[in-house]
Amino acid sequence: MGRLAVYKYVAMMFLVIQIVLVFFTIAGLYGGDVNPIGNSARAMLVYILPILIVANLLMLVYWLIRRKWLIALLPVVTVACCIPYSGTLLQLRSENKDADAQRGLKIATYNVAMFNRETSGFVAQDILANMRRQKVDVCCLQEYNDISGDKKNTESYSEYFPYHKIGRDDMVIFSRYPIKDSKTILFDDTNNSAMWADIEVGARVVRVFNVHLQTTGISRTMHQADKLMRQNIAVSNDRLLQTIFGNYMLGMVFRAGQAATVANEKRGSVNPCIICGDFNDVPYSYVYNTMLGNMVDGFKECGSGLMYTYRGKKPVRIDYIFHDQALKGLTYYTDEGITYSDHYPVFMKLSL
Repeated sequence: MGRLAVYKYVAMMFLVIQIVLVFFTIAGLYGGDVNPIGNSARAMLVYILPILIVANLLMLVYWLIRRKWLIALLPVVTVACCIPYSGTLLQLRSENKDADAQRGLKIATYNVAMFNRETSGFVAQDILANMRRQKVDVCCLQEYNDISGDKKNTESYSEYFPYHKIGRDDMVIFSRYPIKDSKTILFDDTNNSAMWADIEVGARVVRVFNVHLQTTGISRTMHQADKLMRQNIAVSNDRLLQTIFGNYMLGMVFRAGQAATVANEKRGSVNPCIICGDFNDVPYSYVYNTMLGNMVDGFKECGSGLMYTYRGKKPVRIDYIFHDQALKGLTYYTDEGITYSDHYPVFMKLSL
């Protein structure tokens, strides 16, 4: 009788865990619909969606082994609801190998991390060589530095990209097509910013946004903690976690306002728009949804394989290219061979 009671107790605990997983997973899917200001806990659920999906799959295996077919429907339905989210990270289609042979506009976005602060100019020139090899028409760079070695990058890049516009000091848009107009978008209380350029491609004008939203601050916090520890100054794990969490929450709030600013600017455009850059946020977050609006996520449209753009210890997708529905994507990919930054560059070919 005691063994039966334990068996029922364990079975009940697994059922409770399953119900909790279903609740948090569904809440996470809609966490990006709420502004993190005042809803931080719900907004944070979107960041652990991959973990929640894996947990549901493990529970599905458990229920199948136990032959609890009815209960197994809970993780099945939950995971099925996550298919649109999974599509922002993984696409099973094959890559379009013929995209470069088709007519269109090729966009690249890359956070170059100040060209790794290398002083000879080699990094900036090698990135240019890669852009040339990839046949890029418009290149949006974040954390840009115009001085490399003894010359300006805007001068050395001009042979391949005759046109350029610099926004705030660390933002630039290079183009092989004429730039008719441009604007710098400054964000309050931060060094991050955005910009746009109206680019004339044949008989059509396209507005390209280059965006760099607020950083998480985690890397800076870890660097400061490591520096203190090297000086034999004790750093409490609780204090470190509180600082990281606080910085992340503050970053979420900043990014929410910045994303709204860019989205409002985009709505004022009479030309079809492309929004690209380093959003410092994950798919399905409030920032992602605000920036996307009624636009198309290029990766979901024509990407292939597993998509992540950050090269840190936790690979995540935080760099994007979105476009208006009037345009059509041909191919979307990253180049993992370009490793000068903690980001990978993202490329997309569009048919205008």
